[in-house]
Amino acid sequence: MMTLREVLEKISRKELSVEEAERFLRFQAIEEIGSCAKIDVNREFRNGIPEIILAEGKSAKDLIEISSKLLSKSGRVIISRCSQEQIEALRGTTRKKDIFQINERAKMVIIRKTNASVKKTGGKIGILTAGTSDIGVAEEAKVLAEELGCEVLTAYDVGVAGIHRLMAPLKDFILKDVDAIIVAAGREGALASVVAGLVDTPVIGVPTSNSFGFGEKGLGALMSMLQSCSLGLAVVNIDGGVAAGAVASSIANRAAKFRIPHN
Repeated sequence: MMTLREVLEKISRKELSVEEAERFLRFQAIEEIGSCAKIDVNREFRNGIPEIILAEGKSAKDLIEISSKLLSKSGRVIISRCSQEQIEALRGTTRKKDIFQINERAKMVIIRKTNASVKKTGGKIGILTAGTSDIGVAEEAKVLAEELGCEVLTAYDVGVAGIHRLMAPLKDFILKDVDAIIVAAGREGALASVVAGLVDTPVIGVPTSNSFGFGEKGLGALMSMLQSCSLGLAVVNIDGGVAAGAVASSIANRAAKFRIPHN
């Protein structure tokens, strides 16, 4: 197994192409994880999506320890599903010279070293919600997509109960040529099917748990989205804002990578 220095030396001597070196380093990252690592610090390099710490179910002490270790390794930490108690604990142990950002609606925290910045990729994502109750899940997707370098456009509370509200933001998404659209909806989840039937852009449906009765806790929305007759719609799990943000960012960033500029 070559060391990083050996890889760089081979590139300088033109014995190894940049593409071959990139493939090797991605493979090496997998080998290192398999042998010892508990925190996947190489994930972002390997597949474009960083390690994201799920705060739910963790003690404040464990969360602080894990976050500190990841911050020291990668220069940035993304934490999802944070309680207020966990947020305050993280804030209290973050060094003053580090950047501490909170999105209260998404219940997400970003901690980064001052020299760790987000590089814009050129990817564009649109996010819609059926109602205001779905905004927290949508904001999860937004936070992650922005951390992955995407430009994010949002339009909230545009569900099918007043479908006229959908047309203006959807037109804006089309004019700005977004690469993917995320739709968060509870109840019957119909908005995702409607949007997928109107655009030629990949749509990621996020059923939310904002429902009750027969299809409670998002089951009705999930089943409706999975049964959609509109092609071009993929569906993540209930309340899966982070998952939707990851998928949409993967699509958008890859599209941006190979985009041909229009003359």
